[in-house]
Amino acid sequence: MGSTTSFESLIVWQKAHQFVLSTYDLTKCFPKEETYGLTSQFRRAAVSIAANIAEGYKKKGVKDKLRFFNTAQGSLEECRYFLILTKDLNYKNEIDKEKELLIEVSKLLNAYCKAILNSSKA
Repeated sequence: MGSTTSFESLIVWQKAHQFVLSTYDLTKCFPKEETYGLTSQFRRAAVSIAANIAEGYKKKGVKDKLRFFNTAQGSLEECRYFLILTKDLNYKNEIDKEKELLIEVSKLLNAYCKAILNSSKA
């Protein structure tokens, strides 16, 4: 954790960025009337995950860092709901790739937060 020089070297950020790209690709097939609705919200929430990881990376204090990562976790849950909605509205039925990626980001983010907490106790 301490050996990284940029948020871009964090696996959690790399996976979150992959999810953003996947979300943009997924939402391309949404109906035109969703442009300012679900499409926009879904994309913004996905970007928020990666952006908050990036912003939190440079924060000095543990509380400050964790606040940004917690915001990323909130956006992640928002995206989890948008995937359910995507399927329930029949906008796209095959969302397994996005689901798996989101689960992976969630696990990595949780592990990263735990590592930060543990390193602050040492």
